[in-house]
Amino acid sequence: MKVGVISDTHDRLPSFRRAMALFRRLDVAAIFHAGDFIAPFAAKLIAPNALSIPVHCVYGNNDGERKGLKQILPQVVDGPLTVILDGKTIVMHHWIEWLKPQDIAKAHVIITGHTHEIVQQQQNGKLLLNPGECCGWLTDRCTVALLDLDTLQSEIVEVHE
Repeated sequence: MKVGVISDTHDRLPSFRRAMALFRRLDVAAIFHAGDFIAPFAAKLIAPNALSIPVHCVYGNNDGERKGLKQILPQVVDGPLTVILDGKTIVMHHWIEWLKPQDIAKAHVIITGHTHEIVQQQQNGKLLLNPGECCGWLTDRCTVALLDLDTLQSEIVEVHE
């Protein structure tokens, strides 16, 4: 089972649109957004009525308009969020520092964002995954990840023009 992983979209609609188009084209089974949508108008791209793909999402530290985001994304939570898919436990929070040891202990995959830096590492039998930044504001790289739950491997994909 393949899922799409995205974070730190920061209202940059062109790269966010390309990421959603990529996930649809690849027919991912679910999308995980690790926070920092920023404004409700951007969150509409990933809203339940915009996609036929299940979306799991958490707030980031820059998501100040939470009431508006919650109206667009009723499933968004503060985190951590735990989802079991294909027999694998996925734990997601915007920043890894916000996770407690008991959150990490139960996970096969830990998804975070916040730093805008790509992380793909195996640690104690767990995959730590930060897809980098979809917005490209800090690194000039607009990236997302494709996660294969069968192999617990991930691939970073650029979504530039």
